[in-house]
Amino acid sequence: MGNVVLISGPISVGKSALVNQFEKRFGARRISTRQLLLQRNPQGDRESLIKLGLELDESTSGRWVLDEFLDVARGDLEGQIWLIDAVRTLDQVQHFRQQLPGKVFHVHLTAPIGVLRKRYLERPAELQEFSSYDEARLHGTEKNIDDLETVADCILDTHKNDAASLLAHAASDLDLFPKTTERLVDVLVGAQFGSEGKGNICAHIAKDYQVLMRVGGPNAGHKVSFPKYDYIQLPSGTLSNPGAKLLIGAGATLSVKQVLKEVRDLKLSGERLSIDPQAVIIEDSDIETEMGSLEAIGSTKKGVGVATARKILGRGDKVYFDSPVRLARDVPELKEYVRCTKIELEKAYLRGDRILLEGTQGTDLSIHHGYYPWVTSRETTASGCLADAGIAPARVRRVIMVTRTYPIRVGGESGPMMREIDFATIAERSGVFEAEIRGTEVGTVSGKKRRIGEFDWEQVRRSAVLNGATDIALTFADYIDASNKSATEYAMLTAETKKFVEDLERVTGTNVTWITKDFGEDAIVIERKGSRTENGN
Repeated sequence: MGNVVLISGPISVGKSALVNQFEKRFGARRISTRQLLLQRNPQGDRESLIKLGLELDESTSGRWVLDEFLDVARGDLEGQIWLIDAVRTLDQVQHFRQQLPGKVFHVHLTAPIGVLRKRYLERPAELQEFSSYDEARLHGTEKNIDDLETVADCILDTHKNDAASLLAHAASDLDLFPKTTERLVDVLVGAQFGSEGKGNICAHIAKDYQVLMRVGGPNAGHKVSFPKYDYIQLPSGTLSNPGAKLLIGAGATLSVKQVLKEVRDLKLSGERLSIDPQAVIIEDSDIETEMGSLEAIGSTKKGVGVATARKILGRGDKVYFDSPVRLARDVPELKEYVRCTKIELEKAYLRGDRILLEGTQGTDLSIHHGYYPWVTSRETTASGCLADAGIAPARVRRVIMVTRTYPIRVGGESGPMMREIDFATIAERSGVFEAEIRGTEVGTVSGKKRRIGEFDWEQVRRSAVLNGATDIALTFADYIDASNKSATEYAMLTAETKKFVEDLERVTGTNVTWITKDFGEDAIVIERKGSRTENGN
């Protein structure tokens, strides 16, 4: 793959627009031949710069552009895309090819003469040294510029396509886009009604990934025990893996105040965090609307549903729920972090990065597959998370389904669940103090005491099917027996707990890969060995 890209073409053809796309998309470094000439003659006008360029071409046989490039690059030719804007003679091209065999790719741009004439007249006055394009074309190397088309690797018509389309063509020839569907993405979702302990699992496994991505909104918080933090909008492995890139997908709903709080708390840079420009913003009026209407379904009333509805309804010229639609791209405070996460994902695929996509809430809160109307406003299964993130199913390697030993629902009128029990019953069965359970079972976002129920085998079986689960993370093993808190490996868990794990694997047909014992600061995640797959079952 060539990584030194020579750009050529007549005046006004659109070279700068293509170069800008290369810089923006791939971080390419530009060498401007015009700037090189200005360094030699800072006060030079176009006529004098043309004369200087011709003199250099004659005295060096066109090698001066290559020499200037090598001086700037200083041997940094691996892993960096260099753009030469622009080459103007056959000799200049030939010197690059002889010096850097296999590294040079030449793109020549063309356009119909009438288009070039029109574009020239539309240029800023300071760039119109001549009265017409035809007059400009007679000077210096411009009169022979079409000769470069005969030696170019790629010829593109800028009249037929815009700069982004031209980039797609040229970059594909350079193999800069990922062409395989290598399975680099692991998706983590909840199996029940949320609050399964997804945050702790994400924090524990975050070290295995180069990119951490989250979708959803501020109606779901992920509590992490170490390093201790309650993540509302950002990926739960942010502190666990300080080197990972962080993405928030286009399907997310954002509280600007909450995002900025987490950014400040965690001291994040714009280079590390990327928020998709199309993520919708929650307005105060969204929260007010939900306060007045969604208590009946146990909503956390953070405005997520109304903001989502406005994004759907607000595609025309009418304002719904008292607020026009704002997206992340419209918020000045987020400008430093806003960039297309689909592009960031493509960069990650090209690097071969492992990506962890963190879902929120639980499968049985799905707008389509949960107990309507006691559901959330989005699709919470793995497929829904992928759609919100902009990730193709073919990219998925694993689907990690987090499952509690005793499922919970948000307190209040939050809808039907399996056979409901109380904290005292769990305390009696397990030996965990009831006060400890009460302290744990409070909503991270809602602050409400949670409802809790018996384990539902059909619920978890159905969730495994809906999500295509490949792995299960079982949380709250101490609710089976408090003695599990002292376990540091699978063999140390009680016989009853092991039986539960074996039953769970049999019912779901899925490996139980991780087991957590509690939710305090000393929580340890047991990585289980000897799973169904390893045993050949």
